[in-house]
Amino acid sequence: MTIEDLIQHMDPALWVGNLRARNKEEVLQKLTEVLVSAGKVKNGELILEMLQNREALGSTAVGSGVAFPHGRSVAISELTILVARAPKGVDFDSIDGKPTYLFFLLLAPPQDSGNIYLQALGVITGLVQNDQVREKLLAAKDFDSMVAALREAQK
Repeated sequence: MTIEDLIQHMDPALWVGNLRARNKEEVLQKLTEVLVSAGKVKNGELILEMLQNREALGSTAVGSGVAFPHGRSVAISELTILVARAPKGVDFDSIDGKPTYLFFLLLAPPQDSGNIYLQALGVITGLVQNDQVREKLLAAKDFDSMVAALREAQK
């Protein structure tokens, strides 16, 4: 999967540039609300419950200020990627114990031919391991500058 393939599953309506939340639960609630208001899911409660259950297995905050809440649900019809930035950071039970600033929420239907969901997760995970890419994503002021940072990372 290329960066361009990844971007095809993103949407300006699913960019949250100034996420304000005090804790993990609020992050999950607010991101779910964005999905519902953008018309990407009809049953926000089902998505929220799935995300909460996934987090109960272990935090999706991988350290370095990044988290990947993710899962599969019948409430979604295609791979959907929401990107959020919390400039002040949020306690998301990160493995390094530090605040989380970038959230990449990935949702996919249960039937995902070619495991595109796992490929997308792998590509984003690889990108954000680079300090410069993370810094550019943290500095992104809007959807277009976030996409530009992703495209620049592939060069």
